[in-house]
Amino acid sequence: MITRIKVTRSDIRLVPDLRRTIVKPYLLEATGEQGTRSRTDELLERILALSPQEVAHVLEEVRAGFLGRHSDLDDILQRGFYEVVDLVPDPSGLPEDMRRVIGAFFMHEFALEGAALTNPSIVPAPDQSGTRPGSLRVIVSLRAVGEGHISSIEFRSGQVGVRGHIELDPPGSPRTGMRRPPMLDKALFTTKLDEIGAETELAQEALGSLPARFTVVELEAALTELDRRSGSSSAIQHVIQAMRWLASSNYELTFAEDSDISQRVLFPSGLSESHGMEDARLVRFTETDGSVVYYATYTAFDGFSILPQLVETTDFRSFRIATLNGRAARNKGIALFPRRVGGRYAALARCDGESNYLMVSDHVRFWHEAERIQMPTSPWELRQIGNAGSPIETEAGWLVVTHAVGPMRRYVLGAILLDLDDPRDVIGHLEDPLLAPEESERDGYVPNVVYSCGSLVHDGQLVIAYGASDTATGFASVPLDDLLGELLKH
Repeated sequence: MITRIKVTRSDIRLVPDLRRTIVKPYLLEATGEQGTRSRTDELLERILALSPQEVAHVLEEVRAGFLGRHSDLDDILQRGFYEVVDLVPDPSGLPEDMRRVIGAFFMHEFALEGAALTNPSIVPAPDQSGTRPGSLRVIVSLRAVGEGHISSIEFRSGQVGVRGHIELDPPGSPRTGMRRPPMLDKALFTTKLDEIGAETELAQEALGSLPARFTVVELEAALTELDRRSGSSSAIQHVIQAMRWLASSNYELTFAEDSDISQRVLFPSGLSESHGMEDARLVRFTETDGSVVYYATYTAFDGFSILPQLVETTDFRSFRIATLNGRAARNKGIALFPRRVGGRYAALARCDGESNYLMVSDHVRFWHEAERIQMPTSPWELRQIGNAGSPIETEAGWLVVTHAVGPMRRYVLGAILLDLDDPRDVIGHLEDPLLAPEESERDGYVPNVVYSCGSLVHDGQLVIAYGASDTATGFASVPLDDLLGELLKH
């Protein structure tokens, strides 16, 4: 049964666009027994054996096939060359055309949305200039799923008008940003190593020679020295791998000033997220001094383990990515409140995988305190519940759109209301789902699912951005007063 509240679905449906591609490294894994040549070495030997005429022909074919798709093709080919330059004999003596041909064999196109475009969140944009009267300019984040089920974070821009009517701008050609490793804090790094079970005497030995704040280059030198002094035992390799994995999880990304928000793609670049950046929950956070910063919590996945991560930006051009720390910062689906509550940061989480928890902290990256505030009770949510994005402040309380899983793994959206001063107190909840998959939304990569990572309020309407069956994205609006009234009945 669905709640009696009127839900209006938008005609907008974002579906995967297979033409949205980026170019990324296409490297070969080492194969064969120890002491044998790698496949990369053998491929490089075959390329270097090409005649000047064959090199010219290959380069002509590559340009004919890809220059129309990537205007910066020569730069892309150069980047591909530098991916393997350390393995190339006498690289300084190679002609430019040979460098580009080598690069072409070690790069490939990746369809960002090859499988899905789903699980969105929506926030007011930092720049409201040029917005139509009565409208709100917004930014929508999306989970784009491509080859190998690798997820990245994309954005769209648009406006929400009267009665929650939404319009989106046409997206531009996707680009990836310039990655910069940040300075690492030894105390924070040690804390996180302890949380992942890698804070050992060997790790302390490697960190001992480093300053209180160090670079990835300095860490790599310390790890190389540890490996040299101690021998390549399995214990040492485990520690080295864990420290590299953690260090690669913290970095910064910057995009060109002339790029549009819809062109900027946060694509996995750390070891911890090599298999995806999943379900970003965006929030516009206002500090006590009135300054504004945008946070997004997401789940990094390396194919085996998950790691809660935090994105920070003020302009959606420069992004800082860092790990979330603390015994409470585990599992998926962490969503920050849009301001401090009682002087502290607050977040919702699903610490046990099935219930809603409230976390509080004095530091946005450290979470040690968590308290369960809601358990599954109704049949439509008995398997698990969780937030569907950051809480929204209303006069009646903190409005939280929730997700719930019931029989046959059907995902629906519900809602709860938390006390403004003490969000541990659930003062209202819906007895029935607010939004469930319609017949046209049931089929997809994961059938029978509606799922959201964020909503907002404008012109008296709750505007919900939601994913349909892990394939496409839709939008719906709900009269806010009707929803709050129904919540306060229960």
